Amino acid sequence: MSAEVFDNRRCELGEGPLWHPERQQLFWFDILSAQLMTQTDGAPRRWQFDELVSAAGWVDRSTLLIASETRLIRFDLDLGDETTVCHVECDDPARRSNDARADRQGGFWIGTMGKSAEDGAGIIYRYYKGELRQLVEGISIPNAICFSPDGTLAYYACSRAATVWRQPLDGEGWPKGDAEVFLDLSGDGHAPDGAVTDAEGNFWNAQWGSFRVAVYSPEGKFLRAHDVPAKHCSCPAFGGAELRTLYVTSALESLDPEEAARSENGMTYSIDAGAQGVAEPKVIL
Repeated sequence: MSAEVFDNRRCELGEGPLWHPERQQLFWFDILSAQLMTQTDGAPRRWQFDELVSAAGWVDRSTLLIASETRLIRFDLDLGDETTVCHVECDDPARRSNDARADRQGGFWIGTMGKSAEDGAGIIYRYYKGELRQLVEGISIPNAICFSPDGTLAYYACSRAATVWRQPLDGEGWPKGDAEVFLDLSGDGHAPDGAVTDAEGNFWNAQWGSFRVAVYSPEGKFLRAHDVPAKHCSCPAFGGAELRTLYVTSALESLDPEEAARSENGMTYSIDAGAQGVAEPKVIL
């Protein structure tokens, strides 16, 4: 189950991998280069944006909903056209989007943060059927947004606090009751970054600075870790024909010059996960 290079383009801040279930195609982002990336028949392809872009959900076969530093964008993959769905913190140039993912009900959760990762500046929003609502505030670096297979739980993290929370959801996907701590990694030296759940409800977490994706049970018990050659693993996603391949983005950001010179950093990897994922749900606009 060793990691293999899926795409050797080195991202300054690789993030937001999304396996499109209808296209059977992986998309991901280099946030700091403002690029959406993919492969078409094994050939590299990218789209350049005028602002930072970080993560996406899928709307239909040809359309993504993309989180940018100022808005949610409806993006046509075939034509390259973009349309603003709604604005998100567009009046604050010191902020940007970060982690994001669709929930099982068709909502889209977006984490924002300060561009210099200022303490407590992060906010998590949910967009659902035309409504954008603030859910969580005071998070420095929001990450690990993902959902239980049955849609009754949301997970999110603050990478700086090394803490992952679990939030119960109602039938429409809105939070009900209080969030509780799911993982406290502050004593383990691991910073939780992006995450995804598998069909059994296990929580797969890319850990920034740790060369690994760690797997935890639904109860929060550590099960195993998959090594990745890149130091800064940033986000995983299940994909492939049977959703049994784990794709993992990585980053060059914040590496010292000697570490950054290692070609393994910043690439996107694939792992035979030995587990099955859950198809990403479409976003309901």
